[in-house]
This record gives sequence, structure tokens and C-alpha cells, in this order.
Amino acid sequence: MKRRILASLVGLAAASCFAQAWPTKQPIKLVAVFPPGGSVDQVARILSQPLQAQLNQTVIVENKGGASGSIGAGFVAQSPADGYTFAVVFDSHAVNPALIPGLPYDVKKDLAAISLIGTAAMTIATPATSEYKSFGDVVTALKANKSVSYGSIGNGSLAHLAMTLLGKSNNLAWQHVPYKGGGPMMQDAIGGHVPMVVGSVFVVKPHIDSGRVRALAVTTAKRSPELPNVPTLAELGYGQFEAPAWWAVLAPAKTPPEIIAKMNAAMNAVMQNPDVVKKLQAQGINVIGGTPDTARVFIEKQVDIWGKVVKDYGIKAD
Repeated sequence: MKRRILASLVGLAAASCFAQAWPTKQPIKLVAVFPPGGSVDQVARILSQPLQAQLNQTVIVENKGGASGSIGAGFVAQSPADGYTFAVVFDSHAVNPALIPGLPYDVKKDLAAISLIGTAAMTIATPATSEYKSFGDVVTALKANKSVSYGSIGNGSLAHLAMTLLGKSNNLAWQHVPYKGGGPMMQDAIGGHVPMVVGSVFVVKPHIDSGRVRALAVTTAKRSPELPNVPTLAELGYGQFEAPAWWAVLAPAKTPPEIIAKMNAAMNAVMQNPDVVKKLQAQGINVIGGTPDTARVFIEKQVDIWGKVVKDYGIKAD
């Protein structure tokens, strides 16, 4: 018994020394769980240099895309819990457990939350040449039994799930057109080939600004600062409907609490940097930050909400 207690104390002392030495051992890796060019990659790169200055250690962004972010998240879940490998994830992270059979990690048990970077509205938009001048026009068309379809970045995307939930809850029988990403979706919207699209502000706003598409509504509880004149679905009479896009930083689950606390403090310092805030806001992101527990509670709630939607409506991945 004494030997066991002594071994435990020695282990705790070693872990404490290890945490105190962090992050002097080696460069820190931010694993962006989507390919270069998308919002996850850009968010990771916006954070990397200020984090490097904050931690006085090199911070490298490494892209590990595929399977809606689950390949990169799985890589981080299985990485050494030493504080040198973190994941930058997107809202698909909360959908993957329900959507991908045999996911090789447990979202709630194998990854620890560091920080909720922020949330962003998704925008429901229509081509500038469309007959729909408001979301109410879309609803009127549906009630008249007209066929209305909408595009998203793919089956099982948060936009797909949000529109499924909105439609089923309000007897709005629109049809889903899945695309292989935001680029092809927006090209079809600009060309008038799909009457409605749903995507993050990051994807849709440049085309709103150019006058090629018209915003009808946003999916967050509050209006987007980037689109202040666009009403929320809640304002339009759809209860407390809320479906935000979001980004977060995670670590392997067994990362020492002291390192999680230090990384969280560094993240909060970075996200209070006016230049970083400006860059994130330019992506349509409402910066949040806060404690690891704030991030954990938010993510687990998202897993529960969208997992239920996937199950209730039999949604399948591509």
C-alpha cells in the first residue's frame, strides 16, 4: 500500500514538473481538421502567430482533412497527451458521432476542450435574380405546393441538419441538394441553378456584397454583425431556432490539467488581441473564448442536439 501511494506521488510530481516545463520541449502543432483554404485552416493560421508570441514557442499549422474533420480529430485524440498537439475543429465535429458509423474515437471522452473560439451565423440566401425577396416568399411558395430546393456543402453538414430540423418542425417540404463544398454551391447560386443556399457568413457574404445573391435570414439567435439588416429565423416567427457554425480548439483527453489551463489562458489572451478579433470577425466569427468548461458544455450540447436530428430523420453521410 505504501509503495502504491509513493508511486502515485512520484507520478504526480513528475507530471507537475512536466507541465511546468511546457511548452519548452518542442514546437506546438495546431491540426486544422479540414484542407487548406477553408474557414478551419484560416482560423488556425490567424491564431498560430499570436499564439507563438504568447507561448514563446513555435506554433505550426498542419492540415489533416477528410471525413468531415474526423480524420484530423482522430489523429489528435490518439496523439501523446503532452500539450504539443491540438485540434482546430468545426461544427461538423458535433455531427460526426451520429453520422459516421464506427468513429474510432469518442468525441466526449477522448478529446478535452481547450477553448471555444467563436460562433457564426449561417445565412439562407437566394440568387439576386430570384423571385424570393424574403424568407416569407419561400414559405408562401411551399404552402402553394411549389417545389423549392436548397443547396448545402454536403449531406450531414450543419446546414443540411439545420434546414431539415427547420423544415420538419414547420411543415416546410423543401428538397436538399448536396454539393461538394461551398465553392460549387455558390457558383450554382450565382448562376441561378439552385433557388436557395445555406452556408456560413464566411462562404456567402462575399457574394452578398457583390450583389449576386440576396440574404433572406440567418440561423443564429441574434443578428450577425456582418449582416445587420438580415433578420433571424426567430424574428421571423420560428421560435428560439438557433443553429450556429462554430470553431474550437481541443487536446487529447489525458493532457495534464495544468497544460490545459495554460493553453486556455494563452488562447484567451490571443482572442483579446484587437488584430486577431478583427481578422476573425472578418470571417463572420463572433469571438467567445472563456474557460475549457464553457467550451466542453457547448460542444456536448451540440453533439446531443444534432445527434438527435440525424437519428430522428435518418440522415446519412455522402
